[in-house]
Amino acid sequence: MSAPCPNPFNLAAYVLAAGARVPDKIALAVLSPTGSERWSYARLEGAVRGMASGLLVQGLEPGDRVLLRLGNTPEFPIAFLGAVAAGLIPVPTSAQLTVPEITRLTQVITPKLILAGPGTALPDPAPCLVVTDLTSLMQHSPSDYVMGDPDRLAYLVFTSGTSGQPRAVAHAHRAVWARRMMWDGWYGLRPDDRLLHAGAFNWTFTLGTGLLDPWAIGATALIPAEGLDPSALPLLLRRHDATIFAAAPGVYRKFLKDHTPLSLPKLRHGLSAGEKLPEALRATWEEATGTPVHEALGMSECSTFLSGSPARPAPNGTLGYPQPGRRIAVLNDAGAPAALGDTGVLAIHRSDLGLMIGYLREDGLDLPLTGDWFLTGDLVHEDPDGAIRYAGRRDDLMTTGGFRVSPLEVEAAFDGAPDLTDCAAAPVEVKRDTFVIALGYTGSAEPDSLRSWAEARLARYKQPRLYTRFDTLPRTANGKLDRRSLAALMKEPS
Repeated sequence: MSAPCPNPFNLAAYVLAAGARVPDKIALAVLSPTGSERWSYARLEGAVRGMASGLLVQGLEPGDRVLLRLGNTPEFPIAFLGAVAAGLIPVPTSAQLTVPEITRLTQVITPKLILAGPGTALPDPAPCLVVTDLTSLMQHSPSDYVMGDPDRLAYLVFTSGTSGQPRAVAHAHRAVWARRMMWDGWYGLRPDDRLLHAGAFNWTFTLGTGLLDPWAIGATALIPAEGLDPSALPLLLRRHDATIFAAAPGVYRKFLKDHTPLSLPKLRHGLSAGEKLPEALRATWEEATGTPVHEALGMSECSTFLSGSPARPAPNGTLGYPQPGRRIAVLNDAGAPAALGDTGVLAIHRSDLGLMIGYLREDGLDLPLTGDWFLTGDLVHEDPDGAIRYAGRRDDLMTTGGFRVSPLEVEAAFDGAPDLTDCAAAPVEVKRDTFVIALGYTGSAEPDSLRSWAEARLARYKQPRLYTRFDTLPRTANGKLDRRSLAALMKEPS
């Protein structure tokens, strides 16, 4: 089991404690091909604690919610940690949300203050004060950290979940303590590391893996500047001596589009999360860089908890193992442990320190459990050695001819297909209540050649019936495949 979280506790105080011992060390560098913006640990903590005071001066009280409408700049993590330091509840959101989208989310969280960067959409009408001068907030005298019960609410994040509708996920201060299980269980993280994460600050994958975890151990976080083209990443990795690279598979795909060898002498390995990493993409990375990539499975409700690591690499075709200290299970439809090798739903025990407090409802917080287990919705099965194999999301399963088919199995069958660069499967409704498997793809392959390829590798009921070529497959702002949008694009006129 993992060590108990200290009590009293404050997430921001914990994250910045290691850096206080090396105040002149670079905590954060925001990178571009023409230069970088650097923040020492002393400067970072000063800005965070100044932000905490500045927020309280606005009339806020501990427990009030602060909506963050900020881009990929240092102001984002400073505002997040400053709010947490003051006992406020930050709510990070994507800077790409539109006015109608952020208006709907605002109605859910009822913020008392909005911190906004230039060009970000704001709710209409704005329900509270909007502050755009974050520099002035940081310049206040430093505030003390508000300490308290590690189980109390620290921040809210939004996830679409299985319903497709955004839900507010409530996390306790202790969630950051649970992330220590990733240091050895996934990252192989060390204080001398320089970790470059290619995601946006306001994504939970970037916020945790790219910023909070490196800072908590006293390492250096490297983040590409806003709007940077992925083709510049190899240069930045080499120029800034990155030792670990982290990104979603979609970024790896753009990074490796030329398939040329890369000279990255300081890089030890890559990290991937957000969606399943295709094995062909993994092989391309390893060939180009000479380093492994360690994959992890997680979710907004519990961050990552299954992974391969430098100390225990994942066997081929698996996600790896539960991180030391995690308690998970594979449950069947009756809520009982599935037989070894049988596919079931991955579940997390309610005692996991990283598990959310619950979903925010109008009447409070709700943590849906089956007995003592939170069901993730991910379908997996366990190998005899404890490694976990992924079969997709329960809500992503395609039903055709009475059979249930994982889109990942279909996509994996096209690894190595000539003239195909990317593909994704989704169910498409061709007439009322009649669905077929469809494949969206990029590259110059012709549908007939792909159809022949599938016939040789998939049972007939698993073979796509429709093939649609795209310039690019639809993805979210963080590079994750958007299956719902893909299915809509491939849907034939009725």
